Amino acid sequence: QVQLVESGGGLVQPGGSLRLSCAASGNIFSIYIMGWYRQVPGKQRELVAIKTTSGSTNYGDFVKGRFSVSRDNEKKMVYLQMNSLEPEDTAEYYCYVEGYSGSAFNRYWGQGTHVTVSS
Repeated sequence: QVQLVESGGGLVQPGGSLRLSCAASGNIFSIYIMGWYRQVPGKQRELVAIKTTSGSTNYGDFVKGRFSVSRDNEKKMVYLQMNSLEPEDTAEYYCYVEGYSGSAFNRYWGQGTHVTVSS
């Protein structure tokens, strides 16, 4: 009954910016981690950026200061601001949440949103 809905993906030129959003809803009691992973066909899903409730963050090595993850805990939303995008950033971006539904700890994934970086 927990849903993650992503938005904001699309086509952007190299050097451009995009802002992704993810809204969590349903029967989730407490969220610990919210963030983003990405996947390219034929490759393993990889960390982009995650943020804990207390504010700690972790970024993939490829980010190199270009992206920033933020959260609105009251609204149960997480955002990914992506700047200086490169063709190599082209991927399916997935919202990721860890938290409690009832008394059970679970991991949740969104359905993904496409990001294409091309001229």
